[in-house]
Amino acid sequence: MFSFKVVAESGTTRARAGLLQTAHGAVETPVFMPVGTLGTVKSLSPEELFDCEVGIILANTYHLYLRPGCEVIRRFSGLHNFMHWDGAILTDSGGFQVFSLAKLRTITEEGVTFQSHIDGSQHVLTPEKAIEIQICLDADIMMCLDECIQYPADRGNAKGALELTTHWAARCKQTWQEHPDSAGALFGIVQGGMFKDLRAMSADALVEKDFSGYAIGGLSVGEPKDLMFEIADFTLPRLPDAKPKYVMGAGTPADLIELMALGADMFDCVLPTRNARNGQMFTKFGTINICNSRFKDDPDPVETGCRCYTCQNYSRAYLRHLYMAKELLAYRLNTIHNIYFYISLMKRVRTAICEDRFNEFRKEFYIEREHI
Repeated sequence: MFSFKVVAESGTTRARAGLLQTAHGAVETPVFMPVGTLGTVKSLSPEELFDCEVGIILANTYHLYLRPGCEVIRRFSGLHNFMHWDGAILTDSGGFQVFSLAKLRTITEEGVTFQSHIDGSQHVLTPEKAIEIQICLDADIMMCLDECIQYPADRGNAKGALELTTHWAARCKQTWQEHPDSAGALFGIVQGGMFKDLRAMSADALVEKDFSGYAIGGLSVGEPKDLMFEIADFTLPRLPDAKPKYVMGAGTPADLIELMALGADMFDCVLPTRNARNGQMFTKFGTINICNSRFKDDPDPVETGCRCYTCQNYSRAYLRHLYMAKELLAYRLNTIHNIYFYISLMKRVRTAICEDRFNEFRKEFYIEREHI
């Protein structure tokens, strides 16, 4: 039910355009996946996501396991029916949330014992259980359980985490292969901190296990931008070109442009949705803060020429009014524009790659941002 092929490559960079085939439709790459943590992209309906031409979203295993739970979602034959979403879904393993949100946690070779951040109840997340939960969710793309580490991390902690992640990846794949309902793809996650030799060790071990695709974890976690790009630049070429390459948790539009130039295909980030709720709007000319007083009586849309529902129907003045009045509509309209912007950016990049003018597009991207 899953396949990937590269359809075009940049002649001057490692940027490429591809096609992911999933059980819930084809997804063109490069692709940005809006974050739908609890089975919803905050403030938007599935119909509004489709209007923005979103083909795949990310949902969170940890949160959905705790609430509403697999017992509920199983009654709907998976998350697609439960949330009325016909597109593809990628689910993360829950590892990051266990390490960042759980009140207390104990990590062993077997898995992670943790207390829920919601009610303090105790749970055990093993690699096998992480896969079983994602199969229950009927994810089109599942992620292996990995051990997430903080930045900065010393070499010993980074090495220990990648070794545990590699061990867990093998168990995840075995469970995935043996489960009768595992129709989705399974991606391995490269760890290793900011140490190139550890990244190489992690990537090589995962490639040997032959996953459906590969993700780079542990980036965009507070490290300097140049270090993020350096590690991505080192790691991405070590992953098979015939498989999709996913950089987790990145980032700003400029981050995505540079990571695409390095060969990344897939991205997710909370920025377009979270920043929309904070009044920050992304445009091809850079970001604007809609609460700024200069927009008080501005009749223009957020971005002239933008075809999103918000820009086609509402002025900056009205959006500012809604935001300053804390009206719920503000969050919806702001989010529609930001999601549309990110999806449109991916489509523009894909066209540039297919026409072999990615470098020209990248230069134009930065020139436009100077004119806000």
